[in-house]
Amino acid sequence: MTTAAAELVAFRLDIADDALADLRGRLARTRWPEQLPGLGWSRGVDRAYLQELAEYWRDGYDWRAQEAELNKLPQFTTTIDGTNLHFLHVRSQHAGATPLILTHGWPGSIVEFLDVIGPLTDPTAHGGGPDDAFHVVIPSIPGFGLSGPTPDAGWDSYRIATAFAALMSRLGYDRYIAQGGDFGALVSPDLARVAGEHVIGVHVNAATFGFIPMGEVDDETAASLSATERARLARLGTYLADGNGYFQIQATRPNTIGFALNDSPAGQLAWIAEKFKEWTHPSGELPERSVDRDRMLTNVMLYWLTGTGASSAQIYYESAHSGRWPTPSGVPTGVAAFAEDVAIRRFAEPLNNIVHWSDFDEGGHFAAMERPDLLAGDVRAFARTLRPAR
Repeated sequence: MTTAAAELVAFRLDIADDALADLRGRLARTRWPEQLPGLGWSRGVDRAYLQELAEYWRDGYDWRAQEAELNKLPQFTTTIDGTNLHFLHVRSQHAGATPLILTHGWPGSIVEFLDVIGPLTDPTAHGGGPDDAFHVVIPSIPGFGLSGPTPDAGWDSYRIATAFAALMSRLGYDRYIAQGGDFGALVSPDLARVAGEHVIGVHVNAATFGFIPMGEVDDETAASLSATERARLARLGTYLADGNGYFQIQATRPNTIGFALNDSPAGQLAWIAEKFKEWTHPSGELPERSVDRDRMLTNVMLYWLTGTGASSAQIYYESAHSGRWPTPSGVPTGVAAFAEDVAIRRFAEPLNNIVHWSDFDEGGHFAAMERPDLLAGDVRAFARTLRPAR
């Protein structure tokens, strides 16, 4: 066994019965706040919806079934830069498969990618050919889920990318593609910046910083925008004016909100369920319209059971205070822009070497959960553009 292999520890989920009983007890004792009548979701999560969802979480949701599903996948932990790092590592049966690291965002987790693992690792069973195969690595971001809280501050996207580069090296992958959405769309381009000699391509969805205008768009540019670009710019404006309160809280006072997230499962559920409602497509519908309810709750469970509602919020503070700004990257980059996304190509090109761009009128922020077929297909299509350069 090599030294690197010895540093990888097989991992299996086995949550204690006491932890599940504690969750059910806390949910049963929730102090539900009064809400003004007739407001629905206009001022945040609707109480009636959340109560029903919490009751299902307590009495209908089967964690053990979800735990068993996760345990079918090879999981490991390792220590990099002083922090624990949990990851899935699913190798394809096709020997020539391309290594691919998938990075989730907030409020996501490794659960986001469960439905794309099969199409990516076993394409011949999902409408593709052997050349479309990938060996898939899916880390839990430090501070999130099964990686647990980090032991120190400073874990911005650049430091996370540096740790992921070390992970891929430890796994023996010298050339690979990096894909991610939300914060994963910051980490993946940064991975190309810190390990450009190893990253052959970057693919992103739910992309923001580095892929949107920073500041006001001048009148001349605004007049030249296409209908799709205007719609995305308007969506971005609505988000900045009325949808980024969570961002401001987590980027300035993550410790304060952390007490509520760590102590109240109903609070943690509300904090995440609101984003699934607002960011899935169509955004006016309940999240179950686009995402399986049990999958959404399993995603919440990885925050609750690991106590990482508080520590995951730190990524916003770190990113807002790191002083780092993306630098131009020459690594070939592909973008999948789904119906709820805000990325605009002309604003992405100064910092990124865009070689592939797909616009979809379906899917939202959690594309791997909402439309795994479209996301997996777009990753395959992007990877095909890189083959001559391998």
